[in-house]
Formats: sequence, structure tokens, C-alpha cells
Amino acid sequence: MLPDRIAFPGRVLFLSEDADKVRRQLAGEDLEVTAALPLRDQISTDEITPAWICYHYDETLGEFPYLGLKCGDAFPVKAGAVKAGGFSVSVAGKRRGKGSSREASPYAEWCAGIRLVIAESFERIYRQNGQNLGLLTSTDLGLVARIRAGEAIPLAEFTEGLDPITAGIVRRGGLFAYNAARLRGEEVPPLPDHGPRPMTYAEKLLAQHAVADAASGRIGLPAVAPGDGLFAKADWRFSHDYVTPMAASFLEKALGPEAVLREPATILAFRDHLTFLHHSMRAEHRAQGLLDVAQRLKPAQEAFCARHGIRLHGELPDGSGSEGICHTLMAERYVLPGQVVVGTDSHTPHAGALGCLAFGVGTTDIAAAWVTGDVRVTVPPTLRVRLNGRLRPGVSAKDLVLHLLAQPLIREGGALGHVVEYQGEALAHLDTDERATLTNMAAEIGGFTGLVAPDAETVRFIRERRGVTIALEPWMQGDDAAQYAQTLDVDCAALGPMLARPGDPGNGVALADLGEGVPIHIAYLGSCTGGKREDLRRAYEAIKEAAARGQRVPDHVAFYVQCGSEDVRRHATAQGWIAAFEAVGAVVLGSSCGACINAGPGVSTRADQVTISAINRNFPGRSGPGQMWLASPATVAASALAGHIVGA
Repeated sequence: MLPDRIAFPGRVLFLSEDADKVRRQLAGEDLEVTAALPLRDQISTDEITPAWICYHYDETLGEFPYLGLKCGDAFPVKAGAVKAGGFSVSVAGKRRGKGSSREASPYAEWCAGIRLVIAESFERIYRQNGQNLGLLTSTDLGLVARIRAGEAIPLAEFTEGLDPITAGIVRRGGLFAYNAARLRGEEVPPLPDHGPRPMTYAEKLLAQHAVADAASGRIGLPAVAPGDGLFAKADWRFSHDYVTPMAASFLEKALGPEAVLREPATILAFRDHLTFLHHSMRAEHRAQGLLDVAQRLKPAQEAFCARHGIRLHGELPDGSGSEGICHTLMAERYVLPGQVVVGTDSHTPHAGALGCLAFGVGTTDIAAAWVTGDVRVTVPPTLRVRLNGRLRPGVSAKDLVLHLLAQPLIREGGALGHVVEYQGEALAHLDTDERATLTNMAAEIGGFTGLVAPDAETVRFIRERRGVTIALEPWMQGDDAAQYAQTLDVDCAALGPMLARPGDPGNGVALADLGEGVPIHIAYLGSCTGGKREDLRRAYEAIKEAAARGQRVPDHVAFYVQCGSEDVRRHATAQGWIAAFEAVGAVVLGSSCGACINAGPGVSTRADQVTISAINRNFPGRSGPGQMWLASPATVAASALAGHIVGA
């Protein structure tokens, strides 16, 4: 248990928008709050720990926090600087920790000596990861003056407003310690006790899966409400190659090498992120031995899966790619309506398109879930997004979600930690692949997950992809009188193709308002968001006439096509789409996350390069040092042919 009062004897680091102010602090100067302003908002985990840093999964991470932090046009933090500076508190602005669910980010901060992170607001997964590790969090900037005055802060200030389970985790100093106490009977989480109430579909899913009695295994509660803390039984638990070794390491440290996993048949692992890394790693990183470090993740994952009988979707025998990206395969092969699914990736909500509650968790969460079979959840509020009308021909789900990301409610954090439930007429005209783009990018919206209640299209998709006919149950929809935190209405018929300017998925701009075409160097069609069947079909429609007449992409443009799974690639080949892409000069790659995670062909190599990409996020350094625009698959394909950004 942590003491009742916590002292922070180290220094305070303000993550300012001004690179010089950050450098001065790293050089030994202490700034007052007012002198450090404005603070950086929307710091992503890509900036806290760029992807290449996450090849490490031990205390070495303490040398690297904030290496990707962009302040203006500069990157002021160098390796070892935070640790050497003696900081114990780190302060930032709004939406701290957005983006990937990588627990390497708060773990790097912890290993560098940070014990408290303060921000005006936090992304859910980042804050939860910090709590799981014992890293304290607060939204009270007034703590800085008190800490500098030598005051020990009451622990109660860090648990105020938290549900009882999360508060218990904070008091215990982390999730493993809390779960150990829970298994000993020393922590008995109080159960929500509500009378009958109308519930949203997400609330129904959590009520159905709530652990009512851990000792007997009884599952299910009559009702839950936003703010309730509970443990929910997970139907599927999965991890990918970046995270499995770190989670296995955490598990072994906490419970020893003989830890027994619960229901290993419902645990999956994927080798999907780093299969093409050797094609794209920068020379300076190779010189630092990072390729060797990264390649150790593969045998570590394989050994863990073999030891525990976990199915691993790995690399193809010929080395041409992987079986598929975890999110794509989960949707195509595994998840069913009414299930709860957790995975070590912020884009786990992809599967919410099939009517399941799918959400990303961190390393400690998944390691604990392997043993307990459940995962802790604070029941989130629900943001209802009503998709009114119908999207016009040529306008896709990607355009729709880029429009949403540019809305003030989303930009200002109004959806943070919410279930984003899509409803409305437009859904009837979107297939499951398109719906998956909407739910997948709930991660960029800042949501807990994205969700679509299952319907006839869900039944069709599962029958088509798996040859299985399912029956939906009457409870699989929200109640008419369910309460929503907010409702966001969208006039879908008024939308046209969209883009996101470099730097953030929320930098939305209508393609029609772009003006003169922006020249491009790279066009990338792929990732879980942009490599589904429907994505490739729409991109094919944009280039098929050019392929038929022998037109090719300009010499200065590199066009890459990378399917989300080998199942998708086989389908695209049978339809003739792959041949058409190759006919216009595209390089077709085996399935992998690839360039989306800065690990494969399609990444930029120079700051002056411009990329147009179908992936889901374009944070600084996410896919190389260049300038990345986000767009729909059709816009990416059309732009590849034109040599500049243009509509299909």
C-alpha cells in the first residue's frame, strides 16, 4: 500500500510549446508555471515514446521519454536528458497520451524517475496504464506550487473522483498488487447496485459480462451506469508483437515463471507490426543495434505462446508478410455480437463494427487478464453519433470520420473516454468494413470504443467471411429511454471527400477547399483502417480506367498497397484488383501494419517528403519524418495517379 501522503522531491518538467523553454529546463533551470506557458496540448504516445523506442521493453526505456516531443518545428529532448535532469513531476496540457495504447510511454516516464504526471485532461488508456504501473496522475496544476514548497500530498487527492476499483489500484500502487490482494480476498470490489434502468447497448454489454462473484464465477448484473467500477469477463484477449514480450515479462516478475493462464483457447497473439521493419529501419537506428533489439521480440513472443498454448498468427513461411493485422483478423474470423474483446492496441474498437464491446488495454491490463480472465472497467458514458441521411457516391466512412475529428466537440475532448455509438439512416448503407473504419477510429476521437448495434448486415458479413449463420438476440440494442451523455448529429448528405492536414487526424479540411493540388512523393494504401476488402474495392474503382489504358503513376511517386490480411489479399487477387494496382505501378506488399507503425515500405525518409495515406493517424514521426496527409482509400489511389492530392 502507498503511504497516506506522497512526497515528490525531484524537479518539475513543464512540456511547453516553446522548445527553448524545454531545453532550458533540461539544462537545469526551473521555470514557474506562468513562465512555462503555453503547455503542449494533445501530446501523443508516439511523441512520448516513438515506435522505435518500443523495441525495448525493460528499464532501458527510462533513457528515452519525450524523444518524439515536437515543440514548434523542433524536438528538444535528447536521450537520457529527462533521467539526468532529476525530474519527478511532468506537466502538460489537454489530452495527454492520445494515440497508441502503448504502456511503454508511462513506463518510460516511470523508469526515468517521473512519479506524477499532471495534465488538464488525459486519454483513457494512457491514464489507466499509468495507474496500473503506480504512476500517479492529476488534473490539478495547483499541485506544482505545493510540491515545490515541500508539501507531501495526501494520497486521497489522487483517488478523488475515481471508482472504488481504480481508487484501490492507486492505493495499492498498481494493478498486479491490487489483483493479488483481490485473489487473497483482501480487496472485494463493491458491486454496482442499481434498480432496473434503461441502458445503452454498451451498458447492456457490460452488465452481461460483469463479474458478480469472482469466487463462484457468477457473471452478470441487472444493470450498470456510467461511473460504475467493475471487472468484466473478456470473451477474447489478444496482444501483438510489440506488447506480448513486455506483458510476459511483467507477468513473470509479478507471479513467477509458472503463472497459469486462464482459458488459453480464448487468448490470441499476432505477429503483425514488425514483419517489414528490416526494409525501412533508418541507418542511424541500425547503427545503434536497434534492429537486433527489435528482432528479439519475435522469438520472445513465440516462446511465450508455445509455453502457454496460445494461438499465434505469425509470419508467412516465405517471409513475405504476416497472416494479417490483429484487428482485421479479429473481425474476419473471431468476434461475435454481444461479446467483450480486449487487445493491446488502441484500434481494438475496430471489432465494434460487429456489435461487440472491443477496447484497447495496456500491457499490465492484458497480463493480468491472461491470469484472471477479466479486465477492470469504469463504465463509460456514451456519445451518440446520429448519421442522418446518406453519404453521397464517392464519399466513404473515412471521409465521415475525418469530418467528425474536425468537429469542436471532438477537438476539445468532448468524447474522451466515451463509447462512441453510431446510429442513423446512413449505417444501413455502410457495410461492415466501412463501419469498422468508424469504430476503429474512435481511438483518434479519444473514445473508450466505437460501437454499432448488430443488424442484418452483421449477420451477412459473418456468413460471408466465415460461412456461419448467427441469430441476433433481442437485447442487442440500446433501450429507447437510454441516457446519452451527448448527441452529435451529422448531415451525411452534405459531406464530401475529406483530408487531414499533417500533424494530427483532427486537422480536417474538405478536399474541395484545398485549392491547388499538393504534390506528393508517397501514396500508401493499407493498414487495418485502409486495407479491408471495401477499401481496396473503392481504391480499385479510382484507378481501373487508368489501368485499362496503360496509365502509370508518375516517376516521382511511390505507390504502395498493403492488405490488412492474407484473406483480403486473396479476395483482392481473385477480383482482379491486385493486378490493376500493379498495372499502374503500385508495389503490392504482404500483409502487415508496416508503414502505419513506421515499420515498412511506405515510410518517408526525409522531412521534405509528402505522403498521402489511408492509415488512421498522422502524428509527428508516426510514419517517418515527412509530412503526412490522411485521406480515404479512393483519394489515396487517385492522388497516386495524379502525382498530387486530388479526388477520385
